[in-house]
Amino acid sequence: MSPSPDAPAVLATPTASTGPGSDIVVAEDVWGPAFDGLAASYGIDRRPELWNDPDQLRRASSEARALVVRNRTRVDRQLLAHGRRLEVVARAGVGLDNIDVAAADELGIVVVAALGANARSVAEHSLALALALARDVVGNDGRVRAGRWERPLGIELAGRTWGIVGLGATGRALAALASALGMTVVGFDPALPPDALPPPGVHARADSVAELLGGADIVSLHVPLTPGTASMVDAGFLAAMRPGAYLINVSRGGLVDEDALCDALESGQLGGAGIDVRAEEPPVLGRLERQQRVVLSPHVAGLTHESQQLVTTMLASDLQLVLGGGEARHHVGAHRAPVRPG
Repeated sequence: MSPSPDAPAVLATPTASTGPGSDIVVAEDVWGPAFDGLAASYGIDRRPELWNDPDQLRRASSEARALVVRNRTRVDRQLLAHGRRLEVVARAGVGLDNIDVAAADELGIVVVAALGANARSVAEHSLALALALARDVVGNDGRVRAGRWERPLGIELAGRTWGIVGLGATGRALAALASALGMTVVGFDPALPPDALPPPGVHARADSVAELLGGADIVSLHVPLTPGTASMVDAGFLAAMRPGAYLINVSRGGLVDEDALCDALESGQLGGAGIDVRAEEPPVLGRLERQQRVVLSPHVAGLTHESQQLVTTMLASDLQLVLGGGEARHHVGAHRAPVRPG
C-alpha cells in the first residue's frame, strides 16, 4: 500500500521551518507532494496537533501569512484578527462551519477550500455504508468470527429509491453511482432554481424534504451545518421516512439528533443507519454505539489517497498564487486576493 498523502513526513528543504515566524502554518494533518513544492519557496510550520492548543495556535499564526486547516481548528474572529499578517486561510475539505468566513471577509483575508475535490470519495463511502447495511456485512463478519455459520437474507439496492438531501458536488457524484446500480434517485435541494433540470443521475426532484422522505428506501445527507440545518434529522424527520429505510450521514454530525435516531432504530421505524460524522468528535461511547443496525466510521468518507492528493494540490496552487501576489482560483469568501497589509 502506498503511503497516505497526509502521512507525517520530514520537510527536506532548507527553507522549511518548524517554529513560529513561518510564512505558512499547517495546524492539522494536511500534507501532500504539492506542499513539498511550497516548502521550496516558503517557510512552513507544520504541526498536525496545533489545532488542539489555542495559545500555541495563536502564537504560530500571529506572524504567518497563511493558515492551513481541516475541520478541527476553530478559525474564529479573534484568531483571524490576531494574525496581523494573515492573507489566506486554506481549508482542506468542504465544510466551512469551523471558519468565520464573514469575519475573514471583513478583515480582507482570502478563504479557499477544496470544493468538490473529495466528492467521489464521499459518494463511494455513502454507497459502501448502504451496501454494508443491505447485506449486514458487519453483523455477518462478527457471527463468522464467533463460529456462527448463519446465512440471513440481505436486500439488493437495484430497483429501490435513494433520496439525496443536497445536490452539490457530493450529492451529484452519489446520484451517478446510485443510478448506475439501477436505483431511482430523487433529490431535494432548495438552493437550486425551481425550473432547473435535475442533475445527471437524478431522476426526479422533490419539492420538499417531506416528499423525498416518504418515498425513499435510503436517505443520505449532503448539506452543510448551519443554524437552519442543525438537528434537522429529528423525531419528525425520522417518522416521515419510509418504515425500514436507511439513513446515511456523511456531512456533519450536528445535522442529526442522535437520541431521536436511536429511538427510531429501537422502535423499528428505521431499518439501519450509516454514520460517518458525529456532533462531538471523537464521540463519547454511548447509546448509538450499542445499536446493532448501525455502521459507524470515524469521519473518513472524504479521506482517500486520490482525494487528498487532489485537495492538497488545489490548496497548494491557491497558496502559491495568493502569497505570490495573485488571485485564488478556489475562493469561498468575498476575496480572491488579500486586501489587508501583508
